Amino acid sequence: MSNTLTEFFYALTPERVLDAVEVEGRRCTGRFIVLNSYENRVYQLELDDGSFVVAKFYRPGRWSDDAILDEHDFLEDLEVSEVGVAGPLAVDGEETLSDVEGIRFSVCPRIGGRSPEDMTPEQLVDFGRAIARVHAVGSIDDAPHRIRMAPDTFGGEGLEVLREYDLVPPSVRDLYLDSARRLIDRITPLFEGVPVQRIHGDCHLGNLLRTPAGLVFLDFDDMVVGPVVQDLWLMIGGRDSWAQARQEQILAGYESMADFDRSTLTLIEPLRAMRLIHFAAWLARRWEDPAFQIGFPGFGTEAWWAKALGDLREQAAVVEESLSPWSV
Repeated sequence: MSNTLTEFFYALTPERVLDAVEVEGRRCTGRFIVLNSYENRVYQLELDDGSFVVAKFYRPGRWSDDAILDEHDFLEDLEVSEVGVAGPLAVDGEETLSDVEGIRFSVCPRIGGRSPEDMTPEQLVDFGRAIARVHAVGSIDDAPHRIRMAPDTFGGEGLEVLREYDLVPPSVRDLYLDSARRLIDRITPLFEGVPVQRIHGDCHLGNLLRTPAGLVFLDFDDMVVGPVVQDLWLMIGGRDSWAQARQEQILAGYESMADFDRSTLTLIEPLRAMRLIHFAAWLARRWEDPAFQIGFPGFGTEAWWAKALGDLREQAAVVEESLSPWSV
């Protein structure tokens, strides 16, 4: 990615955002809100008819055009099946992807609703039904340009990033990288032969809206091709009896709509381990972005990495305990 393009992305101005969105007959009033997003630049804009749209400007170098269009195709498939999502609008003729000075962007309608802080048992059952519908649609087509979620992509590639960017302090570098490598090797056989398909990829409370029409799923930017259990475990939470009750409530809703292979629940702790490594690598990749240095001020310090090492070792022990009845 060119330095010029990166600097332009960091310094998107309101004028450039408004000019980009004012196509296909849309006109903005000039009122807009910057929405929370570390990965992209996202804005809510008011149109002159009183409606609102959300414009997402994609970080240069992260996704190819084809990978972004895989996301749009999935959203359009979900809309056709009347699953609650905010699908892309036309920004260039019939195209849903355009650019401003090399920065790719898309626009979708703003959907009114409330982000749930938590869910009652009945709402968790509803979530189970809703995510089952997402997966039913996800299974009907592929996303050939999206990441295949597996230990080598979400763990092994993350380790290579950490080696390349050299942001792990020497005091914990070898310990962290060796521990992560052993953990990745341990969980890799568990994913062999597990069915994968289009999934949301980052399904948690912050990416849901509760509306009068039902749940709406937001932010498919992390969409991957992976095991469907990935879209459940973040909503389940931890490992205690409270989490187990949530798991059963979600599965009750899911299984009222579709079959669910409960043997894949053994992947939850390996997936949690992969997320720890993936998160550390994500911060390393983005550390040049001033927003990350403000948002994660401790990253790169010995204290941050000592905790990361402790979390990784704790998770490795949990993985071993969860796998004890099986041999791999």
